[in-house]
Amino acid sequence: MQITAALLSGVGQPFEITTLTLDDPGPGEVRVRLATSGVCASDAHTRSGRIPSPTPSVLGHEGAGVVESVGAGVTHVRVGDHVALSWMPSCGACRHCQRGRPVLCTAAAPALLAGTMLDGSVRLHDAAGRPVHHYSFLSTFATHTVVPAASAVPIPADVPLAVASIVGCAVLTGYGAVVNQARVTPGSSVVVFGGGGVGLAAVVAARVGGAAQVIVVDPLESKRTAALGFGATHVLAPSPVVAEQVRALTGGDGADYGIDATGSQGVVAQAFDAVVAGGTVVCVGVPAPGVDPVLPGANLVRSEKTVVGSLYGSSRPGLDIPAVLDLYMGGLLPLDRMITKAFRLDEVDTAFDELRAGTLGKGVLVLDPELAGPLPVEAPADLAVPQPVLVGA
Repeated sequence: MQITAALLSGVGQPFEITTLTLDDPGPGEVRVRLATSGVCASDAHTRSGRIPSPTPSVLGHEGAGVVESVGAGVTHVRVGDHVALSWMPSCGACRHCQRGRPVLCTAAAPALLAGTMLDGSVRLHDAAGRPVHHYSFLSTFATHTVVPAASAVPIPADVPLAVASIVGCAVLTGYGAVVNQARVTPGSSVVVFGGGGVGLAAVVAARVGGAAQVIVVDPLESKRTAALGFGATHVLAPSPVVAEQVRALTGGDGADYGIDATGSQGVVAQAFDAVVAGGTVVCVGVPAPGVDPVLPGANLVRSEKTVVGSLYGSSRPGLDIPAVLDLYMGGLLPLDRMITKAFRLDEVDTAFDELRAGTLGKGVLVLDPELAGPLPVEAPADLAVPQPVLVGA
């Protein structure tokens, strides 16, 4: 079938809104008509080359929509089901999947980095029939997509699809870092470095988990202000003395937990310095190639602090995405307020410009206004997207 997509031809290039061919889903795959896609910093880092990924490709790894068709062997979803998409499917059979850590699946990782489906092939082609790479199995900057079956997580039909679309990466990453990896306890203190979508999700999770203090460090005043609205108790601008400031706010010893949601140079060391002896630092943001954390060797031993990575919130997406959405529908997680602006697909370059400038909180691309339904923010006056045409229909 023919679809409309935002094609990235190379690093640093503008997106081209074009028509691509999307193949039918193969065995163990699902085709989804997309309602909305989140705009994530990881997409921006890929476009800039900070995160290497093959091109030409269709970016986007946060999305939600409705199942249009399924390949052989798919039984957990049917045509018409609403789904949120997970960018890390799992095979269920490798060592990590068997031990309950599906985001470390050894079958999925090589294909993800290669920009293919799990079988090593692609479902996207340009007008000349040349292959177009997938991005994190999802490629949600398009009207339709084909994904591995494990990436299509069924959700209740009454969940707003715009909200569901951001849970699949930003929300689950920040929420999971707090709940699954740090395991924040009631009455504790947490310092979060970075007030973007991932950082705000960490703030919300920490407050829901009973943290008494949540301190957010971000260079932008707008993001510090937003963090206060999501439950942060204190906000700080980055500085050489930020660790001392955190210690002063937490009784002199430091926070119990630190979350690095940035991956920026030097932040892990600051978080390490800002947590109490015996505390935990969770690294969520992905550093640029060649950026390595530097930690004080003697204190690493003497303070018994834990520094741990968290990929995708150390989650089990098939279980955690519905659980997070249940909390949202129950009024416990204000996920809709995280969405700050909606864009048409042909405004994707504008969304990236605003993301780079730091003026965009959490944006979504509206790919099907009818499916998306009412949005929690003001949308462009005309959200119309060219309708795809079924080849041979």
